[in-house]
Amino acid sequence: MSPFSSGLSQFQELRQELRANPRLYQSMELLYMPLLELQKQLESELEENPFLELTESDGGEELDRTEDLADGEVEVLSEKEDEEGSLDDLSWEHLDLGDEQNKSFPNVEEDREFWERPTVESVDLRGHLTGQLRLILVKERDVRAGEEIIGNLSDEGMLTCELQEILSDLNSWLLEMRSLAEQASRDSEENTIGMDSMCEIDTLFAPYSMIEVRESLSIIQSLDPPGVGARDIKESILIQLEHRGQAGGLSYGVVSSHFDELLNHRWEDVAKAKGIHVRKVQEIADEIATLDPKPGLKYSIDPDIYIVPDLIVEEVDGEWLVFSNDTHLPRLQIAQSYKGLLKESKQLDRENKDFVARKIKSAHWMIQAIEQRRQTMIKVMRFLVEKQSEFFINGIEYLKPLTLREVADYIQVHESTVSRVVNQKYVQTPRGVFSLKYFFSSGIRIAGGESISAKGVQSKIRKLIDGENPGAPLSDQSIKRDLGTDGVHIARRTVAKYRNQLGIPSARVRKRIQ
Repeated sequence: MSPFSSGLSQFQELRQELRANPRLYQSMELLYMPLLELQKQLESELEENPFLELTESDGGEELDRTEDLADGEVEVLSEKEDEEGSLDDLSWEHLDLGDEQNKSFPNVEEDREFWERPTVESVDLRGHLTGQLRLILVKERDVRAGEEIIGNLSDEGMLTCELQEILSDLNSWLLEMRSLAEQASRDSEENTIGMDSMCEIDTLFAPYSMIEVRESLSIIQSLDPPGVGARDIKESILIQLEHRGQAGGLSYGVVSSHFDELLNHRWEDVAKAKGIHVRKVQEIADEIATLDPKPGLKYSIDPDIYIVPDLIVEEVDGEWLVFSNDTHLPRLQIAQSYKGLLKESKQLDRENKDFVARKIKSAHWMIQAIEQRRQTMIKVMRFLVEKQSEFFINGIEYLKPLTLREVADYIQVHESTVSRVVNQKYVQTPRGVFSLKYFFSSGIRIAGGESISAKGVQSKIRKLIDGENPGAPLSDQSIKRDLGTDGVHIARRTVAKYRNQLGIPSARVRKRIQ
């Protein structure tokens, strides 16, 4: 027989393999979810599982198991039995979920009345401009030209194409409209196009001219917000100065002739060209800085982003305490109504028994998983409070370097679990609301063998710059030297990197004329 011949055969093999329980994956997903997403998930579970219900009490009386669960109860399947779907060993004698597992979470917050913010209809930039345009213009032809320009504006309010392109699009649209009008005239009762009708069509659908397009653009540029309809930032600034009644003034002239020098803080060059003092150029630059280079963004429509802290840290009698901010989560418990069903268990067929067993076990698991999530998050936050205690007392400069591995080793979980805990989670503290990721940062060794976090170094850089002499701002090399005096030894390029991350310009740009 050929060694390559095909056929069926049986053989025994002993091997080990790791198989993850589907509930483990679901448990990890619950841990990963931020608070608002978890709330939606629990609401969905309440709709799908008849053996889950909301507790109406404060947690002390939701299940009196010792009195009610004596007769006619169900034994939950083991994990293996549940995976295989076995029903033969299902016993209707007792259900022991454990007191701690069966409790819903007490609502520690007093009754409050929560108001949902009403939905307010918002208008985007194009709608805002079109509404103004129709109040100003009467002729539909003029409105159409203005709407064509508005349709070519970016979200920042800038015109994104050439006027010639707008003219071509307008006239292409007119040709289509003329063709439809002529066809409608042919189909009329007279079935002819008279001389008067042709003249009317020629007048109504006369091609747009570049003069009309420029006039329409001028109208758009006169609308609110000031600066909209410009072709670049320079033109937008000039339009805003015109709205302020400063057309032809000194500021207008400086922007018109020396915009690049103004942007690059070459104030001495501008002063020499205009024959004015450098301080006056600086004043003009300060005035220009108050204008909006992207005026359309104030009408951009972004979805509201709500941040609900998952945890709360408070100082009580000199001790930092961690609380779970889960008062908005549905409080789950095993439904009381299932007890009556268990008393009639003998009347249930095999399929219904299987359904009841799976749903009760799922309800039990969900309650346990939510509690485990809460406990894990509190453990992580307690370690963060302990590790970063000086931050909570003294501020960001005392934030210590910290890694996920350190937290995982302390609370004895896998590093990926800590990563899921801190993902999109927030904590409310006396110093503000922070992402849990905020407390993790790389470290820099300082004098004395201690370490400081990168955020702490950035805070020191900001403090040095805030206290500098505006007439002689600190260079990156000077900041490096001052940090070294404080025991923080980093390279000049690292200073420049942290300064850029803080959004702080270079010393040349920060310099002020005294």
